[in-house]
Amino acid sequence: MLPLGTQAPPFALRDTVTGRSVALADFAASPVLLVAFICNHCPFVKHILNGFGGFARDFGARGVAVTAISSNDAVSYPEDGPEKMASVATRERFTFPYLYDDSQQVARAYQAVCTPDFFLFDRDRRLAYRGQFDASRPGNGIPVTGADLRAACESLLQGKAPPPEQTPSVGCSIKWKRGQEPDWA
Repeated sequence: MLPLGTQAPPFALRDTVTGRSVALADFAASPVLLVAFICNHCPFVKHILNGFGGFARDFGARGVAVTAISSNDAVSYPEDGPEKMASVATRERFTFPYLYDDSQQVARAYQAVCTPDFFLFDRDRRLAYRGQFDASRPGNGIPVTGADLRAACESLLQGKAPPPEQTPSVGCSIKWKRGQEPDWA
């Protein structure tokens, strides 16, 4: 896992809805930045998608920047390609850019391993939280609340560090291109 305190790796990726390039530097004015690795096909992402959209709206109104990235191999998983990503973003009324990482280099830099995978950075863009949205999983009967991510974000907005004990996210593995799997995946 990317160690807490790590500087946010830079990125510049295409927003699948607008076609514009979105870079880490574009979020410089925000007190907190969430970089979420998601995709369209994963049942874990589908399970929290409405709650994640609510999180983005709630905290976006408070100045928190949110972006989502899909790094999955769209050749093997066409549902995760840019056109379908744009459809999901439009249908779900995303208030944040949904970026496509075709080279998978951004997922490698963040050491993202699954979808969903959340990386929350403080004002200095140091990693403060990398963990689960909440304890809800498909079929476990626990409501989707975003409790873990919301608590971490609240801490940062109050100028405090989230607790270092963080539960890793669980979901579908990143779908690496054939022969491109990182050593740690």
